[in-house]
Amino acid sequence: MTLVVQSAVSLRAYNTFGVDVAARYWAEASDDAQVRQALDAARDRQVPLLVLGGGSNLLLTANVEALVLRMASRGIRVVADDGQRVEIEAEAGEPWHGFVLWTLQQGFAGLENLSLIPGTVGASPVQNIGAYGVELKDCFLGLTALDRRSGEIREFDLQDCAFAYRDSRFKRESGRWIILRVRFALERNASLHLDYGPVHQRLAEQGIEAPSASDVSRAICAIRSEKLPDPAVLGNAGSFFKNPLVPAELAQRLQQQHVDLVAYPQADGQVKLAAGWLIEKAGWKGFRDGDAGVHRLQALVLVNYGHATGQQLLGLAQRIQADIAERFGVSLEIEPNVL
Repeated sequence: MTLVVQSAVSLRAYNTFGVDVAARYWAEASDDAQVRQALDAARDRQVPLLVLGGGSNLLLTANVEALVLRMASRGIRVVADDGQRVEIEAEAGEPWHGFVLWTLQQGFAGLENLSLIPGTVGASPVQNIGAYGVELKDCFLGLTALDRRSGEIREFDLQDCAFAYRDSRFKRESGRWIILRVRFALERNASLHLDYGPVHQRLAEQGIEAPSASDVSRAICAIRSEKLPDPAVLGNAGSFFKNPLVPAELAQRLQQQHVDLVAYPQADGQVKLAAGWLIEKAGWKGFRDGDAGVHRLQALVLVNYGHATGQQLLGLAQRIQADIAERFGVSLEIEPNVL
């Protein structure tokens, strides 16, 4: 089918913050051919091409002078199955949580800890999404992407992607690759990751002593629903700041000053601090300035109470960053992409 390009389209419904800005041009691609057509259309109109997934890791601060392309491709396939290990391929436009639920319904384990994360399959490797002790890279097999520079289709394996904490080659080379489909290696009898206290506690409260992957998914969905606001109700992009990695000396000094500091020693000698703890300790939890605010239950989440602009939300984030740096000597890095 021929790609349909529209002009001056509001992006309010296409970003989970609900920020009301406009795209100069807008299109949706359901297959690889339409992705190529979008590249041609942007080139013909002499504007950049901005690829959009679920808009859940994005803060828009102005009208977008680009052709915004929403990845709308759908499809999930089993590409290999030896009775225990299963290889799955999903199109970039598949909603992430729906994909996780599909794998669980088939009896495939591995992605249950990543339940209820907003966004799409195609966007998930960019951020190397993670939650409750599991990251996407732990079940990642490969992906197919289009190189905007050459127009060639390229296959990537785990090593090629250079995954790191909330990072990947695709984030560092933003604007070059368009992810078309992603492959995962799952198992029918995988070991479950129950190390995070809230998950173990929730299962114990339910009297579940030998949980299934679906049990873990339901527990995590319940925990996330209690802690994090629903973007359909209150605009947000989930965790707004990365948990900072700091030298052990700084962590030790902070622990002497704050005995309740939440800190996780890392294999490389650094210490990961809980950004939410730092922000709450500084008194920002529940703060509101107009329609831009910090969630009352989770200090790591910035929210749009209705009509906040992207500039107002970014301004609030920068005030928090400056305060945390002054109080604790810690630099907070914004997790969503800011445009």
